Amino acid sequence: MISYHQALESVLARKADFGVEQVSLELANGRVLAEDVLADRDQPPYNRATMDGIALAYHTYEKGVREFPSEGMARAGITQLKLQDPSNCIEIATGAILPEGADTIVRYEDLEEIPEGFRILAGCTPNKNIHRKGSDASEGAVLLKKGHSIDPSAVAVLASVGKATLAVRGLPGITILSTGDELVPVETIPETHQVRRSNVHALRSAVLAAGIRPDLEHLPDDAAIIENRLEALLQTQDVLLLSGGVSKGKFDHLPGVLEKLGVVKDFHRVAQRPGKPFWFGMDAARGCHVFSFPGNPVSTFLNYHLYFLPWLRQTTGAPEPRITAILEEPIENKSDLTHFIPLRLSPEQGHLNAVRISMNGSGDYLSLTKANAFGRVNPGEVLVKGALVPCICFNLQL
Repeated sequence: MISYHQALESVLARKADFGVEQVSLELANGRVLAEDVLADRDQPPYNRATMDGIALAYHTYEKGVREFPSEGMARAGITQLKLQDPSNCIEIATGAILPEGADTIVRYEDLEEIPEGFRILAGCTPNKNIHRKGSDASEGAVLLKKGHSIDPSAVAVLASVGKATLAVRGLPGITILSTGDELVPVETIPETHQVRRSNVHALRSAVLAAGIRPDLEHLPDDAAIIENRLEALLQTQDVLLLSGGVSKGKFDHLPGVLEKLGVVKDFHRVAQRPGKPFWFGMDAARGCHVFSFPGNPVSTFLNYHLYFLPWLRQTTGAPEPRITAILEEPIENKSDLTHFIPLRLSPEQGHLNAVRISMNGSGDYLSLTKANAFGRVNPGEVLVKGALVPCICFNLQL
Protein backbone atom coordinates (compact mmCIF):
# COMPACT_ATOMS: atom_id res chain seq x y z
CA MET A 1 0.00 0.00 0.00
CA ILE A 2 1.32 3.43 -0.93
CA SER A 3 0.48 6.93 0.25
CA TYR A 4 -1.94 9.27 -1.47
CA HIS A 5 0.90 11.54 -2.63
CA GLN A 6 2.83 8.56 -4.03
CA ALA A 7 -0.28 7.33 -5.81
CA LEU A 8 -0.96 10.70 -7.43
CA GLU A 9 2.68 11.01 -8.46
CA SER A 10 2.51 7.56 -10.04
CA VAL A 11 -0.66 8.40 -11.97
CA LEU A 12 0.76 11.70 -13.26
CA ALA A 13 3.97 9.93 -14.33
CA ARG A 14 1.90 8.09 -16.95
CA LYS A 15 1.89 11.01 -19.34
CA ALA A 16 -0.16 10.88 -22.52
CA ASP A 17 -0.67 13.05 -25.58
CA PHE A 18 -3.85 12.73 -27.61
CA GLY A 19 -2.80 15.22 -30.26
CA VAL A 20 -4.77 18.13 -31.66
CA GLU A 21 -8.19 18.21 -33.24
CA GLN A 22 -10.42 20.78 -34.90
CA VAL A 23 -13.77 21.45 -33.26
CA SER A 24 -16.60 23.83 -34.03
CA LEU A 25 -17.16 26.86 -31.84
CA GLU A 26 -20.40 25.30 -30.59
CA LEU A 27 -18.42 22.38 -29.10
CA ALA A 28 -15.45 24.39 -27.81
CA ASN A 29 -16.61 25.13 -24.27
CA GLY A 30 -14.54 23.19 -21.74
CA ARG A 31 -11.76 22.36 -24.22
CA VAL A 32 -8.15 23.57 -24.15
CA LEU A 33 -6.77 25.70 -26.96
CA ALA A 34 -3.97 24.23 -29.06
CA GLU A 35 -3.28 27.51 -30.88
CA ASP A 36 -2.88 31.19 -30.13
CA VAL A 37 -5.93 33.22 -31.09
CA LEU A 38 -5.16 36.60 -32.67
CA ALA A 39 -7.27 39.68 -33.17
CA ASP A 40 -8.26 39.78 -36.84
CA ARG A 41 -8.88 43.54 -36.52
CA ASP A 42 -8.74 46.20 -33.86
CA GLN A 43 -10.93 45.58 -30.82
CA PRO A 44 -13.28 47.37 -30.87
CA PRO A 45 -13.03 47.89 -34.66
CA TYR A 46 -14.37 51.47 -34.50
CA ASN A 47 -15.02 54.29 -32.04
CA ARG A 48 -18.12 52.87 -30.39
CA ALA A 49 -20.85 54.66 -28.46
CA THR A 50 -21.32 53.34 -24.93
CA MET A 51 -24.43 55.40 -24.16
CA ASP A 52 -27.62 56.47 -25.92
CA GLY A 53 -27.64 60.22 -26.45
CA ILE A 54 -26.18 62.79 -28.86
CA ALA A 55 -22.78 62.99 -30.53
CA LEU A 56 -21.25 66.45 -30.91
CA ALA A 57 -18.03 68.39 -31.45
CA TYR A 58 -16.74 69.35 -27.99
CA HIS A 59 -15.14 72.58 -29.17
CA THR A 60 -18.63 73.93 -29.90
CA TYR A 61 -19.69 73.23 -26.32
CA GLU A 62 -16.48 74.93 -25.12
CA LYS A 63 -17.64 78.12 -26.85
CA GLY A 64 -20.71 78.18 -24.59
CA VAL A 65 -23.22 76.62 -26.98
CA ARG A 66 -25.80 74.52 -25.11
CA GLU A 67 -28.49 73.93 -27.76
CA PHE A 68 -27.70 71.62 -30.65
CA PRO A 69 -29.98 71.04 -33.66
CA SER A 70 -30.10 67.37 -34.65
CA GLU A 71 -28.99 66.17 -38.08
CA GLY A 72 -30.30 62.63 -37.75
CA MET A 73 -29.81 59.33 -35.96
CA ALA A 74 -26.75 57.01 -35.84
CA ARG A 75 -27.77 53.52 -34.84
CA ALA A 76 -25.85 50.29 -34.44
CA GLY A 77 -25.42 48.34 -37.64
CA ILE A 78 -25.22 51.24 -40.13
CA THR A 79 -22.18 52.83 -41.73
CA GLN A 80 -20.55 55.89 -40.20
CA LEU A 81 -22.43 59.20 -40.48
CA LYS A 82 -20.77 62.59 -40.80
CA LEU A 83 -21.58 65.66 -38.72
CA GLN A 84 -22.19 68.25 -41.45
CA ASP A 85 -22.21 71.29 -39.16
CA PRO A 86 -20.09 71.36 -35.97
CA SER A 87 -22.81 73.46 -34.32
CA ASN A 88 -25.24 70.56 -34.67
CA CYS A 89 -25.45 67.07 -33.19
CA ILE A 90 -26.43 63.58 -34.27
CA GLU A 91 -28.48 61.28 -32.07
CA ILE A 92 -26.64 58.06 -31.37
CA ALA A 93 -27.50 54.61 -30.03
CA THR A 94 -25.28 52.41 -27.88
CA GLY A 95 -23.02 50.35 -30.14
CA ALA A 96 -23.16 52.76 -33.08
CA ILE A 97 -20.09 54.21 -34.82
CA LEU A 98 -19.14 57.68 -33.60
CA PRO A 99 -19.98 60.08 -36.45
CA GLU A 100 -17.11 61.76 -38.30
CA GLY A 101 -16.56 65.22 -36.86
CA ALA A 102 -17.90 64.30 -33.41
CA ASP A 103 -15.70 63.56 -30.41
CA THR A 104 -18.07 63.48 -27.43
CA ILE A 105 -21.33 61.78 -26.49
CA VAL A 106 -23.82 63.29 -24.05
CA ARG A 107 -26.33 60.82 -22.66
CA TYR A 108 -30.09 61.44 -22.85
CA GLU A 109 -30.28 61.69 -19.05
CA ASP A 110 -28.30 64.97 -19.25
CA LEU A 111 -30.40 66.46 -22.07
CA GLU A 112 -33.69 68.21 -22.65
CA GLU A 113 -35.38 67.66 -25.98
CA ILE A 114 -36.38 70.88 -27.77
CA PRO A 115 -38.23 71.29 -31.10
CA GLU A 116 -35.10 71.50 -33.25
CA GLY A 117 -32.82 69.25 -31.26
CA PHE A 118 -31.45 69.05 -27.71
CA ARG A 119 -30.37 71.32 -24.86
CA ILE A 120 -27.54 70.21 -22.55
CA LEU A 121 -28.56 70.42 -18.90
CA ALA A 122 -25.48 69.03 -17.13
CA GLY A 123 -21.75 69.41 -17.60
CA CYS A 124 -20.08 67.92 -20.68
CA THR A 125 -16.69 66.19 -20.73
CA PRO A 126 -14.59 65.72 -23.89
CA ASN A 127 -14.24 62.17 -25.28
CA LYS A 128 -16.99 61.00 -22.93
CA ASN A 129 -18.96 57.74 -23.41
CA ILE A 130 -16.78 56.43 -26.25
CA HIS A 131 -15.12 53.02 -26.43
CA ARG A 132 -12.09 53.92 -28.56
CA LYS A 133 -11.03 51.86 -31.56
CA GLY A 134 -8.25 49.42 -30.66
CA SER A 135 -8.37 50.28 -26.96
CA ASP A 136 -8.98 46.62 -26.01
CA ALA A 137 -6.54 45.08 -28.48
CA SER A 138 -4.83 45.97 -31.74
CA GLU A 139 -5.06 43.90 -34.90
CA GLY A 140 -2.68 40.94 -34.63
CA ALA A 141 -2.53 40.96 -30.83
CA VAL A 142 -2.73 37.61 -29.02
CA LEU A 143 -6.15 37.50 -27.35
CA LEU A 144 -6.06 33.91 -26.04
CA LYS A 145 -2.89 31.91 -25.65
CA LYS A 146 -2.34 28.26 -26.47
CA GLY A 147 -3.27 26.24 -23.38
CA HIS A 148 -6.16 28.51 -22.39
CA SER A 149 -9.16 26.64 -20.98
CA ILE A 150 -12.20 27.70 -22.97
CA ASP A 151 -15.13 29.02 -20.95
CA PRO A 152 -18.14 31.11 -22.05
CA SER A 153 -16.13 34.36 -21.93
CA ALA A 154 -13.48 32.82 -24.18
CA VAL A 155 -16.22 31.59 -26.54
CA ALA A 156 -17.34 35.22 -26.90
CA VAL A 157 -13.78 36.23 -27.83
CA LEU A 158 -13.49 33.38 -30.31
CA ALA A 159 -16.77 34.35 -31.95
CA SER A 160 -15.70 38.00 -32.16
CA VAL A 161 -12.63 37.08 -34.23
CA GLY A 162 -14.48 34.69 -36.53
CA LYS A 163 -13.17 31.38 -35.17
CA ALA A 164 -15.96 29.12 -36.38
CA THR A 165 -13.56 26.19 -35.97
CA LEU A 166 -10.46 26.03 -33.81
CA ALA A 167 -7.61 23.74 -32.79
CA VAL A 168 -7.92 22.16 -29.34
CA ARG A 169 -6.03 19.49 -27.43
CA GLY A 170 -7.32 16.01 -28.17
CA LEU A 171 -9.22 13.98 -25.60
CA PRO A 172 -8.99 10.27 -24.79
CA GLY A 173 -11.53 7.69 -25.81
CA ILE A 174 -13.09 6.30 -22.65
CA THR A 175 -15.23 3.35 -21.66
CA ILE A 176 -16.80 3.25 -18.20
CA LEU A 177 -17.56 -0.21 -16.84
CA SER A 178 -19.27 -1.43 -13.72
CA THR A 179 -19.01 -4.99 -12.41
CA GLY A 180 -21.19 -6.90 -10.01
CA ASP A 181 -24.12 -9.31 -10.20
CA GLU A 182 -26.05 -7.21 -7.69
CA LEU A 183 -26.24 -4.23 -10.05
CA VAL A 184 -29.27 -3.74 -12.29
CA PRO A 185 -30.23 -1.06 -14.84
CA VAL A 186 -31.68 2.20 -13.59
CA GLU A 187 -35.11 1.54 -15.06
CA THR A 188 -35.37 -1.85 -13.30
CA ILE A 189 -37.31 -2.35 -10.07
CA PRO A 190 -34.64 -4.07 -7.97
CA GLU A 191 -35.16 -7.15 -5.85
CA THR A 192 -34.19 -7.03 -2.19
CA HIS A 193 -30.68 -8.30 -2.98
CA GLN A 194 -30.10 -5.87 -5.88
CA VAL A 195 -29.20 -2.19 -6.32
CA ARG A 196 -29.38 0.07 -9.33
CA ARG A 197 -26.21 1.04 -11.17
CA SER A 198 -25.42 4.52 -9.93
CA ASN A 199 -21.60 4.73 -10.06
CA VAL A 200 -21.29 4.49 -13.82
CA HIS A 201 -23.91 7.17 -14.35
CA ALA A 202 -22.16 9.50 -11.91
CA LEU A 203 -18.88 8.84 -13.73
CA ARG A 204 -20.52 9.37 -17.11
CA SER A 205 -21.94 12.70 -15.96
CA ALA A 206 -18.53 13.79 -14.67
CA VAL A 207 -16.76 12.71 -17.88
CA LEU A 208 -19.34 14.50 -20.02
CA ALA A 209 -18.65 17.67 -18.01
CA ALA A 210 -15.00 17.25 -19.00
CA GLY A 211 -16.03 17.34 -22.68
CA ILE A 212 -15.78 13.60 -23.37
CA ARG A 213 -18.59 11.29 -24.49
CA PRO A 214 -17.77 7.91 -22.95
CA ASP A 215 -19.18 4.47 -23.67
CA LEU A 216 -21.01 2.77 -20.81
CA GLU A 217 -20.97 -0.97 -20.10
CA HIS A 218 -21.68 -3.46 -17.34
CA LEU A 219 -20.03 -6.83 -16.74
CA PRO A 220 -21.15 -9.70 -14.49
CA ASP A 221 -18.95 -11.26 -11.83
CA ASP A 222 -17.61 -13.81 -14.30
CA ALA A 223 -13.84 -13.82 -14.82
CA ALA A 224 -14.01 -15.26 -18.35
CA ILE A 225 -16.56 -12.71 -19.55
CA ILE A 226 -14.60 -9.88 -17.93
CA GLU A 227 -11.37 -11.06 -19.56
CA ASN A 228 -12.86 -11.33 -23.05
CA ARG A 229 -14.45 -7.90 -22.93
CA LEU A 230 -11.47 -6.11 -21.40
CA GLU A 231 -9.13 -7.66 -23.95
CA ALA A 232 -11.19 -6.08 -26.74
CA LEU A 233 -11.49 -2.71 -25.01
CA LEU A 234 -7.78 -2.49 -24.27
CA GLN A 235 -7.16 -2.53 -28.01
CA THR A 236 -9.57 0.28 -28.87
CA GLN A 237 -9.77 2.66 -25.90
CA ASP A 238 -7.32 5.13 -24.39
CA VAL A 239 -8.80 4.92 -20.90
CA LEU A 240 -10.89 2.42 -18.96
CA LEU A 241 -12.71 3.67 -15.88
CA LEU A 242 -13.80 0.64 -13.88
CA SER A 243 -16.03 0.63 -10.82
CA GLY A 244 -16.05 -2.33 -8.45
CA GLY A 245 -14.30 -5.68 -8.40
CA VAL A 246 -10.92 -4.54 -7.01
CA SER A 247 -11.15 -5.41 -3.32
CA LYS A 248 -10.13 -8.75 -1.81
CA GLY A 249 -13.39 -10.64 -2.19
CA LYS A 250 -13.66 -13.97 -4.02
CA PHE A 251 -15.64 -12.31 -6.82
CA ASP A 252 -13.32 -9.32 -7.23
CA HIS A 253 -11.77 -10.59 -10.46
CA LEU A 254 -10.36 -7.40 -11.96
CA PRO A 255 -6.81 -7.36 -10.53
CA GLY A 256 -6.15 -10.94 -11.66
CA VAL A 257 -7.74 -10.45 -15.07
CA LEU A 258 -5.84 -7.24 -15.75
CA GLU A 259 -2.55 -8.93 -14.83
CA LYS A 260 -3.37 -11.86 -17.11
CA LEU A 261 -4.08 -9.44 -19.99
CA GLY A 262 -0.66 -7.81 -19.59
CA VAL A 263 -1.76 -4.56 -17.96
CA VAL A 264 1.15 -3.41 -15.79
CA LYS A 265 0.01 -2.61 -12.27
CA ASP A 266 1.51 0.61 -10.92
CA PHE A 267 -0.19 0.18 -7.55
CA HIS A 268 -3.14 -1.43 -5.81
CA ARG A 269 -4.42 0.02 -2.53
CA VAL A 270 -3.74 3.54 -1.31
CA ALA A 271 -3.42 4.67 2.30
CA GLN A 272 -6.52 6.85 2.17
CA ARG A 273 -10.11 6.88 3.39
CA PRO A 274 -12.41 6.47 1.57
CA GLY A 275 -11.18 4.80 -1.64
CA LYS A 276 -8.38 2.59 -0.33
CA PRO A 277 -8.70 -0.36 -2.82
CA PHE A 278 -7.93 1.81 -5.89
CA TRP A 279 -6.03 -0.01 -8.66
CA PHE A 280 -4.10 1.81 -11.38
CA GLY A 281 -2.02 0.57 -14.27
CA MET A 282 -1.34 0.74 -17.99
CA ASP A 283 -1.17 -1.50 -21.01
CA ALA A 284 1.87 0.20 -22.48
CA ALA A 285 1.81 -1.89 -25.67
CA ARG A 286 -1.71 -0.75 -26.50
CA GLY A 287 -1.54 2.65 -24.79
CA CYS A 288 -4.54 2.11 -22.55
CA HIS A 289 -4.68 3.60 -19.04
CA VAL A 290 -6.76 1.69 -16.48
CA PHE A 291 -8.30 3.45 -13.48
CA SER A 292 -10.05 0.77 -11.43
CA PHE A 293 -12.04 2.38 -8.64
CA PRO A 294 -13.58 0.70 -5.58
CA GLY A 295 -17.26 -0.10 -5.88
CA ASN A 296 -18.56 2.04 -3.03
CA PRO A 297 -20.16 5.18 -4.53
CA VAL A 298 -18.25 7.81 -2.56
CA SER A 299 -14.96 5.97 -3.18
CA THR A 300 -15.55 5.91 -6.93
CA PHE A 301 -16.57 9.56 -6.99
CA LEU A 302 -13.64 10.70 -4.84
CA ASN A 303 -10.97 8.78 -6.73
CA TYR A 304 -12.25 10.09 -10.05
CA HIS A 305 -11.59 13.63 -8.78
CA LEU A 306 -8.37 12.73 -6.94
CA TYR A 307 -6.61 10.89 -9.74
CA PHE A 308 -8.33 10.82 -13.11
CA LEU A 309 -9.14 14.54 -13.38
CA PRO A 310 -5.58 15.72 -12.54
CA TRP A 311 -4.26 13.20 -15.07
CA LEU A 312 -6.70 14.46 -17.72
CA ARG A 313 -5.80 18.10 -17.03
CA GLN A 314 -2.14 17.21 -17.40
CA THR A 315 -2.72 15.56 -20.78
CA THR A 316 -4.62 18.57 -22.14
CA GLY A 317 -2.48 21.27 -20.55
CA ALA A 318 -5.35 22.61 -18.46
CA PRO A 319 -4.40 24.23 -15.13
CA GLU A 320 -4.82 22.31 -11.90
CA PRO A 321 -6.91 24.34 -9.43
CA ARG A 322 -5.48 24.99 -5.97
CA ILE A 323 -8.27 25.75 -3.53
CA THR A 324 -8.21 26.10 0.25
CA ALA A 325 -10.98 26.90 2.69
CA ILE A 326 -11.26 27.98 6.32
CA LEU A 327 -12.61 25.31 8.63
CA GLU A 328 -15.55 26.26 10.81
CA GLU A 329 -14.85 23.38 13.19
CA PRO A 330 -11.74 21.38 14.15
CA ILE A 331 -10.89 18.09 12.40
CA GLU A 332 -8.46 15.52 13.76
CA ASN A 333 -7.04 12.54 11.87
CA LYS A 334 -5.58 10.01 14.33
CA SER A 335 -4.98 7.34 11.69
CA ASP A 336 -2.10 6.61 9.32
CA LEU A 337 -4.40 7.17 6.32
CA THR A 338 -5.05 10.39 4.42
CA HIS A 339 -8.66 11.32 5.09
CA PHE A 340 -10.91 13.08 2.60
CA ILE A 341 -13.78 14.76 4.40
CA PRO A 342 -16.98 15.91 2.63
CA LEU A 343 -17.31 19.68 3.01
CA ARG A 344 -19.72 22.40 2.01
CA LEU A 345 -17.82 25.48 0.84
CA SER A 346 -19.40 28.92 0.76
CA PRO A 347 -17.89 32.36 0.06
CA GLU A 348 -17.65 34.90 2.83
CA GLN A 349 -15.74 38.21 2.79
CA GLY A 350 -13.26 37.19 0.11
CA HIS A 351 -12.55 33.64 1.28
CA LEU A 352 -14.19 30.21 1.40
CA ASN A 353 -15.65 28.78 4.58
CA ALA A 354 -15.84 25.00 5.01
CA VAL A 355 -18.55 23.19 6.95
CA ARG A 356 -18.17 19.46 7.49
CA ILE A 357 -20.90 17.25 6.02
CA SER A 358 -21.81 14.11 7.92
CA MET A 359 -21.27 10.91 5.92
CA ASN A 360 -22.56 7.45 6.82
CA GLY A 361 -19.67 5.53 5.26
CA SER A 362 -18.39 5.34 1.68
CA GLY A 363 -21.72 3.99 0.46
CA ASP A 364 -23.55 7.18 1.40
CA TYR A 365 -24.04 8.91 -1.94
CA LEU A 366 -26.66 11.24 -0.45
CA SER A 367 -23.96 13.04 1.52
CA LEU A 368 -22.38 14.17 -1.75
CA THR A 369 -25.54 16.07 -2.73
CA LYS A 370 -24.98 18.25 0.35
CA ALA A 371 -21.24 18.73 -0.21
CA ASN A 372 -19.23 20.44 -2.94
CA ALA A 373 -15.69 19.50 -1.91
CA PHE A 374 -13.49 17.01 -0.13
CA GLY A 375 -11.07 18.41 2.43
CA ARG A 376 -7.70 16.64 2.69
CA VAL A 377 -6.48 15.83 6.20
CA ASN A 378 -3.06 14.19 6.30
CA PRO A 379 -2.20 11.22 8.57
CA GLY A 380 -1.91 12.32 12.20
CA GLU A 381 -2.88 15.89 11.35
CA VAL A 382 -4.92 18.11 13.66
CA LEU A 383 -6.69 21.05 12.02
CA VAL A 384 -8.10 23.60 14.44
CA LYS A 385 -11.09 25.81 13.80
CA GLY A 386 -10.00 28.57 11.43
CA ALA A 387 -7.24 26.46 9.84
CA LEU A 388 -6.86 26.28 6.07
CA VAL A 389 -7.71 22.92 4.54
CA PRO A 390 -6.77 21.98 0.94
CA CYS A 391 -9.88 21.08 -1.05
CA ILE A 392 -10.76 18.92 -4.03
CA CYS A 393 -13.87 20.59 -5.37
CA PHE A 394 -16.84 19.31 -7.32
CA ASN A 395 -20.03 21.11 -8.24
CA LEU A 396 -18.64 24.29 -6.70
CA GLN A 397 -20.87 27.20 -7.73
CA LEU A 398 -19.86 30.48 -6.13
